[in-house]
Amino acid sequence: MAKQRQSGPLVMRILKILNKCTSRGALPAMAAMFVGVASMPLATLADPAHGLAMYGKPALAEDFTHLPYANPEATEGGAIRLAEPGGFDSLKPWVLKGNPAWGVGIHVAESLMMRSIDEPFTVYGLLAETIDTAPDRSWVEFTLRPEARFSDGSPVTVEDVIWSYQTLGTQGHPRYLGAWSKVSKMEQTGPRSIRFTFNEMDRELPLLMGLRPILKKAQWEGQDFSDSSMEPPIGTGPYVVDRVDPGRSITFKRNPDYWGKDLPLMAGLNNLDTIRYDYFGDANAMFEAFKAGEVNVWRELSAQKWASEYNFPLATSGQIVQSDIGNERPSGIMGLVMNTRNPIFDDWRVRQAMIEMFNYRFINNTLNGGSDPRITSYFSNSVLGMEDGPATGRVAELLAPFAHDLPQGTLEGYTLPEGSDRSMDRPAIRRAMALMKDAGWTVQDGRLANDQGQPFTFEILLNQSGSAMRSGSETQQIVNIYIEALRPLGITPRITLLDSAQYIERTNNYQFDMTWYERGLSLSPGNEQRLYWGADGVTTPGSRNWMGMDSPAAEAMIDAMVTSKTSEDFTAAVHALDRVLTAGRYVIPVSFSPFSRLAHSDSLKYPQELPIYGDWPGFLPEVWWQETN
Repeated sequence: MAKQRQSGPLVMRILKILNKCTSRGALPAMAAMFVGVASMPLATLADPAHGLAMYGKPALAEDFTHLPYANPEATEGGAIRLAEPGGFDSLKPWVLKGNPAWGVGIHVAESLMMRSIDEPFTVYGLLAETIDTAPDRSWVEFTLRPEARFSDGSPVTVEDVIWSYQTLGTQGHPRYLGAWSKVSKMEQTGPRSIRFTFNEMDRELPLLMGLRPILKKAQWEGQDFSDSSMEPPIGTGPYVVDRVDPGRSITFKRNPDYWGKDLPLMAGLNNLDTIRYDYFGDANAMFEAFKAGEVNVWRELSAQKWASEYNFPLATSGQIVQSDIGNERPSGIMGLVMNTRNPIFDDWRVRQAMIEMFNYRFINNTLNGGSDPRITSYFSNSVLGMEDGPATGRVAELLAPFAHDLPQGTLEGYTLPEGSDRSMDRPAIRRAMALMKDAGWTVQDGRLANDQGQPFTFEILLNQSGSAMRSGSETQQIVNIYIEALRPLGITPRITLLDSAQYIERTNNYQFDMTWYERGLSLSPGNEQRLYWGADGVTTPGSRNWMGMDSPAAEAMIDAMVTSKTSEDFTAAVHALDRVLTAGRYVIPVSFSPFSRLAHSDSLKYPQELPIYGDWPGFLPEVWWQETN
C-alpha cells in the first residue's frame, strides 16, 4: 500500500520554489498552486512506486537488480522445443472465439506491471515505470516508461493503453469483464500517465489493472476485435512470432531490439533465442517425440511412470535428466465436474453419491501406484486450505448468515470418503444408494429412475487430446473404472470423445453433464474467483464456472477476500470459500503432486533458487537457459 504523504514537507518544498521566483507575475500563480495543494485532501495523495503488494510492501526494493529466482549470469542463445496437445486455429488469445496457440499471450504481449512468482501477489513496473494508488485504493495511476516500444519500433502510448483496456473490457474474453465493470472512469492524467477510478471498494483492483495486455491500437482498430485471427500480433514482448504452421507448430524468435532487455526485472529472463511449440494428437505421441529427442521438456504426470519408464536411450545415456520442482502453492482442483445446470446434479445428495461411487483408493493404486496424495479441498496443500472439523472464529462468522442454505458439512466439516483397495466398495455403495433414495431415485428393473420412471443417465464428455495435467488415455482409464463402479447403482453413463476444437466449443457453452475439470489456484485468490464460481457464469459463455454453481455464500466470501485489509481476514475468507466449494460437492477430486516432475535435455538449466510457485507460468521457459558443450 502506498504511504500517505504528510503535508508539512510538501509545503516546505513549495515555499522553497516560491522563494526562487523573482517574477512579479509568477508569485500569484505559485501562491494559488500552494493554496490548492495545501487544501488537497490527504486521501488523494500517494507516492508513485516501483511496485505494489496486496498486503504490506513489495519484497524487492526499488534498486533490486534481478528477480530472486532468475540467474542474471545465464547464458544467452540456444533453442527449446515444447509440446502441446491438440491444435490451434488462432493467434489471438484475448477473445472467446477460436482455439489460440499457446505462448502468444506470454511471449509477445506485455502488461503495465509484472507479477513476481516468488511472492503471493506483488506486481512490479514493466511497461509502467511507476504505480500510484490512493491509500484506500479507490484509484490507481500508471506512468509509462518513455523507452517502451512495440516490436515494430513504435512507442507505447497512453492512447494504446486506453484502447486496449476499453476493447478488452467490451469485446475481449469474458475474463476481462469483471475488473472492467468496476472502473467508473479511465482518464489520461499526463503525457505518459493514465488513471483508473473504481466504482466499488476492492483492494485487489489496482494490481489487476496493471496486468492487462497492452496491444497496438493501429493494428486492430476498425476490425471486429472479438473475431479470432491468424494475424501475428504486434506486441512489446521479448519475442515475436517467427513461423506458424497452422494447427501444428508455432515458433517465437527473440527480438534483438527488445526495448526492455536492460531492465532489472528482465535480468536472467528470456535467455533462449528460439521457443517452438509443436502440437500432437495426444499425450502418447508427445511422449514418443520427447523420447526421440524432438521435444526438449516433458512434464510427467504419473509418479508410477516417473519411477519406471525413463529407461529409454536418451535417458540412460544422461542426455535426459529428471528434475523435481517443488512449490508452496495450493493443490487447486482436478477431477470430474458435475454440471448443475442439468437438474439431475442440482441436488447435493446426488453429487455426494457420485463421489461415494468414485473409489479413489482403488483408482490411484491401479493407475498411479498410490504414491500421490488426494486433493482434499480446492486450496489444500497451502495455508489457505480449510481446516479440519467445524468452522470456528472468523470463518464461522462469515458463513453464519448463509447457514440455512449451505450443504451439509460446510459448517460441520467435510471429508471425502476413504475408498477401498478392492474395485467394489460395498460400504460406499450402500451410502450412495441411501443418498439417491433420499433424493428421489431408486432402482427399478435394474436401472436407477425417479418416481416418473425417468432413468438417471448422463454423458461424460472428454477431450481426446487430454488436458494440461492428464493425458487423454489416463482420463479415459479413470472414467472407464468409474463407469464400472456405477453399475451396481443401475447407472450406465455414456462417454463422448471430441477433438480439442469441438471440446472447447461445448465446454465454453456448458453443453455437458460431466467432464474433466482442472483449475490451478494461487496464493492470492481474488476477483478471478468470480469467473470461476460466480453466478454470472451460470449463463454467460466462457467462464470457468463449469459446475454452474449459484452460491450467494461463495460470492460473499469473494467480496470479503477482495475487501480485506489484513492478511488474517483475507485468509479467513479464503478458508470459508474453500468450505463452500468443497462441501458443495461439485467436483470428484483425484490426486495431485506437491512438486512438478520435469524431464528435460541435460543442456537445459534452471536456477537453483526456486520461486514459491515452482513450475508456474513465468518459470519455464522464461528463467531457463541452454549450455552447450
